Amino acid sequence: MLSIDRRVRENQFGYNTVEPRKIGASAPAPFRAADDLDRIRYGPLDSERIKTLTSEVRSKHRIFLLSPANLAGIRAGYVLRGSAESDLACRLRRGGVTLGELFSFISGLYFRGKLAYARAFSAPPPEVSGSFVITATAGLLAPETVVTLERIRELTTNHIDADEPQYRAPLERDCRSLSEKLGDACDVVLLGSVATSKYVEPLLQIFGGRLLFPQEFIGRGDMSRGGLMLRAVEAGKELVYVPVLNATRHGPRPPKLLPIAIARRRAAASEIALSGEE
Repeated sequence: MLSIDRRVRENQFGYNTVEPRKIGASAPAPFRAADDLDRIRYGPLDSERIKTLTSEVRSKHRIFLLSPANLAGIRAGYVLRGSAESDLACRLRRGGVTLGELFSFISGLYFRGKLAYARAFSAPPPEVSGSFVITATAGLLAPETVVTLERIRELTTNHIDADEPQYRAPLERDCRSLSEKLGDACDVVLLGSVATSKYVEPLLQIFGGRLLFPQEFIGRGDMSRGGLMLRAVEAGKELVYVPVLNATRHGPRPPKLLPIAIARRRAAASEIALSGEE
């Protein structure tokens, strides 16, 4: 008898994400590198902690759509070059790695923040993944999807542009299928840029008023958003979501985030002051 992890199901949108595994078999650990770094900088992100966080925000179903990493960047070359010798590059060439692990390395802080945030605060309906990654040619893929070097190179053959059919057609296909599975009682939160039409235009066409984004994203750059989301996970407090439709999507740049150590000290001092302790 075969069992498939709830977050990684076969033929979710008409294609395979991973091979099914036998009941009792050990699950893969695709987030090792990213999780280790997050534990050092932002505290543990283990499954029990994620369970505690999500139990506080399950009043309504919610899933997240994550913008992808830049596969044309410098960090991408460290693993996509044929001569790359890192552990991640070797595993990518041999049997593949998860999309979440790969993009967390390539994008660094921004995608790590999105992935950790989605894992912490998603509250999907039964039999639906809590998050999906938007891709240039393959529509929506779960972060747990195992990809090979050849598969990733296919994703670099096209640009993400609202007017590009090779990008938009599979994205709209998967969004329609996903919308049918979600029903009317599930929010869809975009963790990506809303300043341009490349994500907003096709997603609004399918999800309409259900499409939300974090209000705190307005005016922030990628790195600032990544840090903001990791802080939200550590604090166990979600950001404020607003509808993308008719939203103000541009604004002044907010103040820089405090270094995490300073933010922790100030939070601790505030708690002591409120409790009246010396």
